[in-house]
Amino acid sequence: MRLPRWSGTLAVKAAVFITVMCCGLTALLGILVHVSVTDQTVGQARDLALSRLTDATRTYEAGGTPLPGAAVDPEGLPEALRELAASGKRGTMVADHRGHPTMWAAGPADGGQALAVRVDYGQQARTIDALDRAILWSSALAIGATLLVGAFAVTRVTRRLHATARVARRISAGDLDARVNDARTKDPTRPQDEVASVAAALDSMAASLQGKLLSEQRFTADVAHELRTPLTGLHAAAELLPPGRPTELVRDRVAALRTLTEDLLEISRLDTGRERLDLTTEELGALAGRVARTAGGSTEIVVVRDAHVETDRRRLERVLGNLVANAHRHARPPVVVTVDGPVVTVRDHGDGYPEYLVTHGPQRFRTEGGAKGHGLGLTIALGQAEVLGARLDFGNAPDGGAVVTLTLPQSPPVGASEGCVGPSGVPRPDGGS
Repeated sequence: MRLPRWSGTLAVKAAVFITVMCCGLTALLGILVHVSVTDQTVGQARDLALSRLTDATRTYEAGGTPLPGAAVDPEGLPEALRELAASGKRGTMVADHRGHPTMWAAGPADGGQALAVRVDYGQQARTIDALDRAILWSSALAIGATLLVGAFAVTRVTRRLHATARVARRISAGDLDARVNDARTKDPTRPQDEVASVAAALDSMAASLQGKLLSEQRFTADVAHELRTPLTGLHAAAELLPPGRPTELVRDRVAALRTLTEDLLEISRLDTGRERLDLTTEELGALAGRVARTAGGSTEIVVVRDAHVETDRRRLERVLGNLVANAHRHARPPVVVTVDGPVVTVRDHGDGYPEYLVTHGPQRFRTEGGAKGHGLGLTIALGQAEVLGARLDFGNAPDGGAVVTLTLPQSPPVGASEGCVGPSGVPRPDGGS
């Protein structure tokens, strides 16, 4: 049987620890008080009973009448005490006599009999019972008060920990503007506890990571912009070369460089998170057909259930075009594009996506198995999908082949009416294959 998730929280563990410790301490103190008071009360009653037994023995040995409360072999005398007195010893014992607690004291008498006295022990028994009840009630109150105070103290700590965890999740999702801003970190006069140290470290890490990523974005954008001018001249010069195989190779490499530069520029624009949407109503089946015809190759279109969606046509075509082109470039035909309502699936029949891509998503400039390309196609598809407010899931089919699923939103992304939307937060350092 699995315990619920809340049972493992710090607050529950602290409450259980406090409860166990309080119960243990109160039980120990209660036992000590009970034993101490009981010993004292019983000792006083025993001394009184033995004192009366001494007086009764002196009177009995002098041949006088036994004192009130004293008798030889009286009714109700405990058998163990009777045998002790018959053996020539004196002793005391607390026992019930006619429904009342009684302190007995007995000593030897003539003929192997027992001379005994009894002292009413009812008041002392009631005192001990009242003490036990007081111990129980005070222990319960002490445990309750300690739990309340402990819960208040622990809740303050866990609330700050939860706030730190929420900020950490926002940072991991790409929102590097998120900060904990713990009050203790802003006031050096206040004591800095462990939670404040963790919050300060998280804020420092987020600021450092944000600075590095912004530097990377600026570098990528600057390099791409600087490359465009010489590449334009290089492309024009390549067009002037005489026909031939060397010219074809040069033109092919120049085209590849231009494509890479444009991809880097597009990634830098996506990284800023300020892309503008041009929303129109599109029929998914027809749009997927146009993408398949443009991509060429053996592309099969299957429309299970057509749908009209309000989206940015250019960006959606860019996403689907990159997915189909990636499938043709790195896998084997046929490539099947399935439209089922707002869900579009692109499947090939190759070796499937590598494990890192399925687990962590595409990564820039990372390819495996000797694949061609720079790993930017799926990066751009993922970024454009985020701009559209869509979800892109990568996986592998059980019978072989890569499967990527694009799930479009039922309504336009928040902020589309203002004409400026983008991926959540500052860019992630992952890309495509």
